[in-house]
Amino acid sequence: MKITKKFRLLLTITGIFWVFPFNSTLAKDEGNTKLSEKPAFEEVYKKLDTQVRAALKEDQDKGIIELERVGRLLSKDYPKEFMPYAMLSAVAQMTPDSEKSLKILKELTALDDSDPKIARIIEKAKGQLKKREALGKPLDMKFTAVDGREVDLSQMKGKVVLIDFWATWCGPCVREIPSVKKTYDELHKQGFEIIGISMDSDKKKLESFLAKNEMPWPQFFDGKGWKTSLAQEHGISSIPAMWLVDKKGNLVDQNARSALEEKVKKYLSL
Repeated sequence: MKITKKFRLLLTITGIFWVFPFNSTLAKDEGNTKLSEKPAFEEVYKKLDTQVRAALKEDQDKGIIELERVGRLLSKDYPKEFMPYAMLSAVAQMTPDSEKSLKILKELTALDDSDPKIARIIEKAKGQLKKREALGKPLDMKFTAVDGREVDLSQMKGKVVLIDFWATWCGPCVREIPSVKKTYDELHKQGFEIIGISMDSDKKKLESFLAKNEMPWPQFFDGKGWKTSLAQEHGISSIPAMWLVDKKGNLVDQNARSALEEKVKKYLSL
């Protein structure tokens, strides 16, 4: 099986180098097992990268299994390195096994956060857990928009609200704009609202884009790109990501990009 574009994207987002199982640090000498000198972490990566790429290209599902196995092995042998935990974080995102994913995320949140790189992985895991737990519950979101408007999701009950995590540099996001605008124009008077969460880093570019494309809904912007605070807080690891909040203020869909207009009409009718 060839590696998919989605898989490559996830690896890019998490910043992971592919790895492959290596021999244990245990070595045998004259019939007795003893610890051998452990090789440098960087050296292990350099030697195994080529093998890992081949394994993942051959079978993605087995590659994910190997990714977890090696991540756990490396975290045991090199507990102070952040990369093994980043590998496990990627497994949590990619595995189709929801129970396994949940278990790994909980393990990651329990790590020592004294190392800044590991701390970022912990925060990401916390965001992923929060994202999982948010569905079907009231969603809290409050900020001052880039144009100065005050936005408080808790004050928008009675409306159906689309929360669009996006960026001007994101091709798929830009391609969704005509569909989003069409739905907004047709259903806004019936109670449909949109909140944009921009993951841009250039405010002037964002403001110019909004004006040119006539996007009248409020936009959150803090200039942090992939580290945009509301995206981090809600476990967003890829965009476009579209969430739908019903008239009671509950998050009811975390994949509203699919059949958006039909979904909005459905929740407006309830």
